[in-house]
Amino acid sequence: MRFMVITKATAASEAGTPPPTEVFDTMGKFIQELMDAGVLLAADGLHPSSQGARIYSDGEKKTVVDGPFAETKELIGGFFLVETKSLEECVEWFKRMPGQDEGNIEIRRVIQAEDFAETMTDAQRAAVEQRDQETRYN
Repeated sequence: MRFMVITKATAASEAGTPPPTEVFDTMGKFIQELMDAGVLLAADGLHPSSQGARIYSDGEKKTVVDGPFAETKELIGGFFLVETKSLEECVEWFKRMPGQDEGNIEIRRVIQAEDFAETMTDAQRAAVEQRDQETRYN
């Protein structure tokens, strides 16, 4: 099963303040453990919301709002894309993630074609499988 592990932004990350040097070391070791175990598919941090935008939709009308966005605790600071046997295994990995002295981490299962096996046609399933083979995370 694939899971997206979402780390939340902090006041420091929204200010563009890089983490202390020791965080690079401890997080690097954790990421290496994920890689060595064959669990990690991708991991990246995000620039502050001041460098981003949101697109709001109301029917055909699209409104673009530039950052920054007010509610820091609701913002995504980064993500991991991992593949584990279960949610419980993923949780156990990320309970060990360094640098999480405050806030929370959100773990969400990634939807895959087999989740829609009963409602997809054979052609739709084949198209999804083809796209999956062409993406960088497979």
